Amino acid sequence: MATASFPCTDLSNAGARAGLSGKQSSAYWGFVRTLEEMGQRRPRIILLENVFGFLTSRGGEDFKAAMKALNSLGYSVDPFVINAERFVPQSRERLFVVARMAEAAEGDGLLAEDPIFFQDEIRPKRLAAFILDNPDILWSLRTLPPLPKRRFDLDLLIEQLPDSDPVWWSRERADYLLKQMSPMHRSMAEDMIVGKTTSYGTVFRRMRAGKSTAEMRCDGIAGCLRTPKGGSARQILFVAGKGRYRVRLLTPREHARLMGADEFRIECPANQALFGFGDAVCVPVVEWIAKNYLNSLFAEISAKTIAA
Repeated sequence: MATASFPCTDLSNAGARAGLSGKQSSAYWGFVRTLEEMGQRRPRIILLENVFGFLTSRGGEDFKAAMKALNSLGYSVDPFVINAERFVPQSRERLFVVARMAEAAEGDGLLAEDPIFFQDEIRPKRLAAFILDNPDILWSLRTLPPLPKRRFDLDLLIEQLPDSDPVWWSRERADYLLKQMSPMHRSMAEDMIVGKTTSYGTVFRRMRAGKSTAEMRCDGIAGCLRTPKGGSARQILFVAGKGRYRVRLLTPREHARLMGADEFRIECPANQALFGFGDAVCVPVVEWIAKNYLNSLFAEISAKTIAA
């Protein structure tokens, strides 16, 4: 098996959308070239991961070219979408593709030539439409069980740091963040401040109409973790209740927990840790894919190999 999670810089909405021809996301073609050069040693299974923008980049042309490249190497492909919020309190939607040697797909029963295709929670409407609109791609779609329901919210992952900890922002800096909020988000913050219990929200700074604004969500789910390449990429924690509020950045340990790597040993500078977690895959998501897809696929391929 080979896995690849190539740079999303040119595929995501936050980037310039240069697609697979961009300076960084074009690394995908290096992966394809490596597979091609392996010849008969190519792995039987491939797992790809990237942002949902991989599907929509350049009107879908990039994704189509990527899938056809795998077809040309003898692989059939199966794309699906999972948001990490079903496993951890972080909104992190990612597109996965399992590719397997075409002969390993025989008998799966959900091939592209079948007249019936069922849209479901892991193949949303846009992805389902793409599959149906591209019958020239060799698909091999597998039926998977329902995704789990998220069991806990952001508050259970927060490090309880003392007021004296230097990571907390000064009053002036915290007040400025509050002033950057739109009336709607400011109202949400005010409601949290006067609440009888402590509650938590996460904030990203975004440019709106040429102006830096602070946008908060307080639904128990953090926004998608990113690499800290600039101030707007750093996720801010807003803690409020009982007439007061405090502000700081999410810590590396909180990043680890939001990626499902709670006990991961962090032995590097904080900024380096944030880069690592921002680029990573969510552990329980991949664990679910392994348990519900890859393990059974390995077993099927092994059984066919023995029978042959």
